[in-house]
Amino acid sequence: MVLFYSIMLFIMGCVFGSFFYVVGTRLPEEKSLIKPGSHCIFCNHKLAFFELIPIFSYLFLRGRCRYCHEKLSKEYILYELLTGILFLLSFAKFGFTYEFFVALIVSSLVVLIFITDFRYMIILDSPLVVSSLFLFILKVVYFSWKTAFMGIVSGFLTFLVMLFVGKIGDIVFKKESLGGGDIKFSFVIGMILGFKYAMVALVFSTFLALPYAVGSLLLKKDNEVPFGPFLVGSVFIVFFFLEKFQYIFYLFYH
Repeated sequence: MVLFYSIMLFIMGCVFGSFFYVVGTRLPEEKSLIKPGSHCIFCNHKLAFFELIPIFSYLFLRGRCRYCHEKLSKEYILYELLTGILFLLSFAKFGFTYEFFVALIVSSLVVLIFITDFRYMIILDSPLVVSSLFLFILKVVYFSWKTAFMGIVSGFLTFLVMLFVGKIGDIVFKKESLGGGDIKFSFVIGMILGFKYAMVALVFSTFLALPYAVGSLLLKKDNEVPFGPFLVGSVFIVFFFLEKFQYIFYLFYH
């Protein structure tokens, strides 16, 4: 049964990954998610159902449009695979628990933020709102209304800290140091991890981003870094290995 669930969750993740790619590439350009339907971005030909099967269609068509034969971006299959793997890891790590459903939310945000922030340097509001609502509902269902509202308090405190850091950065660097999306995302981080471990994730994300920032500065002479992917990557690591961080805190305080 575990194998069955694993296969189904991987397939479901690949399907969601395909959808997330549509969301992440259309909404920043203010395009509808419904119209036009799935089509080749080169020749605009409407795709048949068998051309929309995640991973399989890309491999079957050898990464090219069936009509105009233009080469398609590898991002399609990469984000489908990534989402499938993250959904599978969520089940393997947590089983069907509260943490599993939160892990699905975190995994979805990983994919969406990687797409939008690396490509457009923005974090969409809609995934953050939807994630916050789902997290609130999960806390009510698995715990209590009090826990759910405490999650909101943690999110708000994390938001205030991130806003303060952003304002200080603006003064020091004399330009916008943190994007609005990063600051808004911090609210969701607080709801996911709680205030204490949200602070850990924020600090950890700066270490994750440092090599990219240095490399970008040296190679491109561009000091604008998409911080969202490193922020959500840090959240993923802290959440998935939370017991390790809890143990570190225990040793530190005892």
